[in-house]
Amino acid sequence: MPETRSTPAPLSHLLGFNAGYVDTAGFLALGGLFAAHVTGNFVTLGAALIHSSAGAVSKLLALPVFCVAVVLARLASNALVARQQAPLRSLVAAQVLLLALAAALMLGYGPFADGDAPPAFAAGMLMVCAMAVQNAMQRMHLAQLPPSTLMTGNTTQVMIDLADLFKGLWGDARGAAMGRLRKMLPAIASFAVGCALAALAYVALGMWCFALPPVVAALTLRYSSDS
Repeated sequence: MPETRSTPAPLSHLLGFNAGYVDTAGFLALGGLFAAHVTGNFVTLGAALIHSSAGAVSKLLALPVFCVAVVLARLASNALVARQQAPLRSLVAAQVLLLALAAALMLGYGPFADGDAPPAFAAGMLMVCAMAVQNAMQRMHLAQLPPSTLMTGNTTQVMIDLADLFKGLWGDARGAAMGRLRKMLPAIASFAVGCALAALAYVALGMWCFALPPVVAALTLRYSSDS
């Protein structure tokens, strides 16, 4: 069962911001590769095949790589729990390392004309793995937080709650709807700010924009308590 302990609000903002930032920066720098919204790569894969553009292999392999990373994160978490060791901080540390390695490749070898070039492919898959770890640790250990990488479900729930509130909710139902809005609206905003800042940073800084995600991931360690 996922854990449901109380978690500081900044953790949700940091996770959402980083997901939006990594997804946007990776998309811009690696020929349309989605690191967090991996199923979106099926769409860009189709476009790459039709238009004979680069990066088809990365888009094709993003989902299976994501799935393998989630499985490994689950197995690692279970092993740490069995040894009575704290899993959440270890998973965050793994995410920091993955993003740092991706940033090193982007800075050392980028920019890339071909998203399937070996350094570009490796950096992209490292970012996919980092977002897979984030998804897995949130489902396993931070289930009380709204999803930080996929905003479609959050946005749908917000619209449903707003429609119900407009129609008229009272008592416990109104309190539950307001509680969901207080969690999901900031999550959507954090993701959107990450997307916008990544686009601006990519234009202004080029490959140096990838130096920020590992720093943001490291900041989450302050709020990632296993107690």
